[in-house]
Amino acid sequence: MATPVVTKVAWKLQEIVAHASNVSSLVLGKGSGRLLATGGDDCRVNLWSTHKPNCIMSLTGHTSPVESVRLNTPEELIVAGSQSGSIRVWDLEAAKILRTLMGHKANICSLDFHPYGEFVASGSQDTNIKLWDIRRKGCVFRYRGHSQAVRCLRFSPDGKWLASAADDHTVKLWDLTAGKMMSEFPGHTGPVSVVEFHPNEYLLASGSSDRTIRFWDLEKFQVVSCIEGEPGPVRSILFNPDGCCLYSGCQDSLRVYGWEPERCFDVVSVSWGRVADLAICNDQLIGVAFSQSNVSSYVVDLTRVTRTGTVAQDPVQDSRPLAQQPPLPTAPLRRIYERPSTTCSKPQRVKQNSESERRSPSSEDDRDERESRAEIQNAEDYNEIFQPKNSISRTPPRRSEPFPAPPEDDMATAKEAAKPSPATDTQFPVPNVVTSTPAPKAEPAIIPAARNEPIGLRASDFLPAVKLPQQTELVDEDAMSQIRKGHDTMCVVLTSRHKNLDTVRAAWTTGDIKTSVDSAVAINDLSVVVDLLNIVNQKASLWKLDLCTTVLPQIEKLLQSKYESYVQTGCTSLKLILQRFLPLITDILAAPPSVGVDISREERLHKCRLCYKQLKGISGLVKSKSGLSGRHGSAFRELHLLMASLD
Repeated sequence: MATPVVTKVAWKLQEIVAHASNVSSLVLGKGSGRLLATGGDDCRVNLWSTHKPNCIMSLTGHTSPVESVRLNTPEELIVAGSQSGSIRVWDLEAAKILRTLMGHKANICSLDFHPYGEFVASGSQDTNIKLWDIRRKGCVFRYRGHSQAVRCLRFSPDGKWLASAADDHTVKLWDLTAGKMMSEFPGHTGPVSVVEFHPNEYLLASGSSDRTIRFWDLEKFQVVSCIEGEPGPVRSILFNPDGCCLYSGCQDSLRVYGWEPERCFDVVSVSWGRVADLAICNDQLIGVAFSQSNVSSYVVDLTRVTRTGTVAQDPVQDSRPLAQQPPLPTAPLRRIYERPSTTCSKPQRVKQNSESERRSPSSEDDRDERESRAEIQNAEDYNEIFQPKNSISRTPPRRSEPFPAPPEDDMATAKEAAKPSPATDTQFPVPNVVTSTPAPKAEPAIIPAARNEPIGLRASDFLPAVKLPQQTELVDEDAMSQIRKGHDTMCVVLTSRHKNLDTVRAAWTTGDIKTSVDSAVAINDLSVVVDLLNIVNQKASLWKLDLCTTVLPQIEKLLQSKYESYVQTGCTSLKLILQRFLPLITDILAAPPSVGVDISREERLHKCRLCYKQLKGISGLVKSKSGLSGRHGSAFRELHLLMASLD
């Protein structure tokens, strides 16, 4: 009988030389745990895979050392702040600079992306916190209150609040909708370096150089518990995705904590030194640390870590035996995030007094293009990570596999695990069953929008086999005639769709948009509706209230489609309707009845009632899909926020 291999709980993935000079900042991509961004004293931002030694991309443009970097959740954008106070945002898929944001007077210490909107928060040595609109390229709001450098910023999961930690020993909670501070959490006796929101409950954790972790109730604005006795300053903490525990990256160890009451579930020895950031993916915790120009990445297998229930023997615990300790009290129920609407784009902008903020956008954009570059060092890894939609895929995208664990060094442990159990001895091998029925091909749940070949088909299958060298090239007409063989039905479908589009276009040329939309709906073909909406969406002024009553039922069908392009078009149209007409609809429905007979007002009221009813029906669908990951999930979460006023 073969001896089973006992794998390690924690192991080192790799160590790389990340920059020509010292590394000053680094961050892990929270979406996959596979992407690593580093900022260095060489003024560059480099992107790496956590398990490959080659640099994927190098971003230039900063003229001073990069002090802070942050990736957004879909890992499509990266923001980096420099020692001079400038902030640059890059689009990783397009491999180019997106925005340069100027306004801070000292080095950037902390950054964070808003979970739903295109906003970035920045904290600086100048004690100011700024909220930036990436689209409009300006500062939306400035928050003042800290007296020393702001070391960490985190948006709440619902995007409504912003938590900040600073060297002044305090944690502050800011209301983005009101543009003011909600509460201040004193108690730490040293600089606070990290804060983290609980993924579900109204709970906030903060870690400080005073070697303590404090948990704060965001309903009562008071401390829940305090964990003391950390082996060193707390620099990195992370909640488990289901919120059952908190991980703390300590000096050469990972500690797993509960907070009601405070207790340590487990301690795992990891030789990572001073860990700088943590991420979780596939039941594995990935940690990264840096020293001078070197960056190391580590993995901890969370399936072999105690995350709840029992208490590990640790200095922070009660010295009495576990059997003599009183039972742990049940944690009180705490309010969970309901993803309320946030209007962080509406606060009044601060006056742009500095000369750097008064520059014309065109001149600054030109300068950004000249000074900023995205050098792709490894085209193969770049295309695999940032441009998956450009590749032809006939199956759903593969989920990243967990990192394989190396075998345990302790052979005695392996021998102990190799002892056969009674249940194992009585089991017999099951013979393979051979069947003549072919296994059905798995059809992708979502058909990607960016593809240039049909799902499950290859054009080469329909072309004649080439035998002679002189026949290696086919004329276009010959190739098309070969491809059309056996596809008469598809040709009829495409011809019919072309005629339908001609009918819609004839109505469009008359200038009556409503008639063209009605004709597209009457054809009862979603592909025609999508083609028309893609045109209407390009010009928001074409949307009218009576148009919404016709389009909203079609949008509901699009949002449930298996085609990614249909879903994208439906989300775009619904977003435009909500932004332009939802305030009008709610105001008209809430207005008191008019005196006398006003036919136009009655018609408008009828349309508003119809739109409101249709939007209420769509809101349930949007809410059910807001938990999806990737671009779809982000789009549905943004729509869910816009539709919050319907509840």
